[in-house]
Amino acid sequence: MLTNVESGRLAREAPSQRVLIVEDEFLIALDLAETIEHMGLEVAGFAHGRRNALELAPEADIAIVDVNLADGRTGPDIGRMLAERYGVTVIYMTGNPEDVDGVRGPLGVLTKPVLPHVVEQSIDYAVANRLGRSAKVPRELKVFRQGRA
Repeated sequence: MLTNVESGRLAREAPSQRVLIVEDEFLIALDLAETIEHMGLEVAGFAHGRRNALELAPEADIAIVDVNLADGRTGPDIGRMLAERYGVTVIYMTGNPEDVDGVRGPLGVLTKPVLPHVVEQSIDYAVANRLGRSAKVPRELKVFRQGRA
């Protein structure tokens, strides 16, 4: 495992990774987009509920998914579908991390509020995971056990 990974280094080495933002809070979504673009990655799109997220799924490699969205508590199901049906690496970002306990497929969960450097480190970890490389797991990212992620 790498011990001193510069934040965003792996993401810069794999700039073709596209990140879907599934978040119904406009300002949070914009902050995430700014962080993602600062890393040199492309935002695949914004979704505020299940229908939008699944429409954009084929364009995404990684997704940041909230639990409570415009169409209700659909985030856990959206994350599972993105991972299982589309091969998207999913990181939940929610104020209710207990709501995703036991969900199969996604990589892990961040508890809101999340600082931009933690988002960068978590996306970097997701990129490394997709590329089969090692990277330091951010302290704030609860990674789901093997077999679940």
